[in-house]
Amino acid sequence: MYPDRVVSGMRPTGSMHLGHYHGALKNWIKMQTELPCLFFVADWHALTTHYDDPTVIERSTWDMLIDWLAAGIDPSQSTLFIQSRVPEHAELHLLLSMATPLGWLERVPTYKDQIENLANKDLATYGFLGYPLLQAADVLIYRASQVPVGEDQVPHIEMMREIARRFNHLYGKEKGFEEKAQDAVKKLGSKRAKLYNELRTEYQQDGKDEALEQAKAMLDDAQSLSMGDRERLFGYLEGSRKLILVEPQSRLTEAARLPGLDGRKMSKSYGNSIALREDKDSVTKKIKTMPTDPARVRRSDAGDPARCPVWQFHQVYSDQPTREWVVNGCKSAGIGCIECKQPVIDAIIKEQEPMHERAQPYLDDPSLVRAIVADGNDAARRLALETMRDVREAMGLAYS
Repeated sequence: MYPDRVVSGMRPTGSMHLGHYHGALKNWIKMQTELPCLFFVADWHALTTHYDDPTVIERSTWDMLIDWLAAGIDPSQSTLFIQSRVPEHAELHLLLSMATPLGWLERVPTYKDQIENLANKDLATYGFLGYPLLQAADVLIYRASQVPVGEDQVPHIEMMREIARRFNHLYGKEKGFEEKAQDAVKKLGSKRAKLYNELRTEYQQDGKDEALEQAKAMLDDAQSLSMGDRERLFGYLEGSRKLILVEPQSRLTEAARLPGLDGRKMSKSYGNSIALREDKDSVTKKIKTMPTDPARVRRSDAGDPARCPVWQFHQVYSDQPTREWVVNGCKSAGIGCIECKQPVIDAIIKEQEPMHERAQPYLDDPSLVRAIVADGNDAARRLALETMRDVREAMGLAYS
C-alpha cells in the first residue's frame, strides 16, 4: 500500500564514538543503498534526560550530522533532518496520547532500566514516561515499514505496532467502508477477486499469516487499483477498517559490539570512548594505555585474551591470522601487550582516515551541512503532512 521506507534517529547528547559507528551507523550506510531512508537527529528526545541543561543539544546536533556524513551517510541517498524542525511529530504524539493506555508506557522494559541507570537525574516527568510514544510518532508519521534496532529495542517496535493497530481500529471507520471495499474487490477481476476472498477468509477465520502475506503480495501487483481502493483492500483483509497508520517491522541489525577502553560499554560519560574523528596521536595514546589482563604483571607473564579488553577490539578489527597470533603470543608470553595493541591502533587509524577526509569540507564550510539538513527537513515535512492530513480527517479534526 505504502512504499517500503526505513526510519531511524539518534539523540544528540554528546560526541559520537566508534561504538556508535559499529553499533548503528554501519548498518545505516548499508541500508541506504537498499531502501529509501530517513535519518533524524532526535533533539526533543535529548530533552527527556537533559531538560535541565539543554546547552549540549545544539552543538551535539551539528557535530552528530557531520559525524554521520563523515561515516558515509550519503545525503543523495538518505534524507537527513532534525526532529524539532518537523513539528508534526509533536502533533501526532499529542493525538496518539489521547488513546494510548498509561499501562503501555509503564511496561516498556527500558523505562525502569533507565530510571535505575540514571538515578542521579529526576526522571519523574511525563516527557520521560512518554518518550516511547514520541518514538512511535517519529516512525508512524512516515508510515515506515522497517526500523533498524538491536534486540533490546524490539519491545519499542512492538508497542509502535500496537499503537498503530489501536489507532486504525478506533479511527479507520470510513463511512460505507465495507461496500466500497467489496466494490474494490470486483475491480481485481474475477480470478483475483476469488483468490482475495479465499485468502481473506483463511486469515480471518483460521489465522493463517501466510494467507495474509499472499494476499498483500497480490495487491502489490495489482497495478490497476487506485490508491484509495488499494488502501481499503489492505484494511479489509485484516478486518473492516481503513489503514491510516502502518505497523512497522523490526529490522534486527548486525552489530559488532565494540566495548569501551576499560571493557565496559563505550560511553563519553565513562571516559572510555574513542571519538569518531579523533586524531591519530590521541588514538595511539588511548590504545597504548588501555588496561590488559591483570595476570600479565611482567612481560614474561603469560596471559589470557578472554580477560583482556584489548582482545575485544581484536575481535572487531583484526583478521583471523592476527587473532591467532594474539592468542598464541599472549598465552605463551611470546608477545608483549604493546605489540598486541599495535594492529588495533593501525586498524582504527586506517578506518578513520576516510572519515576525516569526508568531514573536512563540512568543517571548512558549515553552511554545507545546514543546506543538506534544510533540504532534508523539507522532504521529511512533506511526508509528515500527508500522514497528518489523513490522521486529522480520521479523527474528525479536518474542519476549518
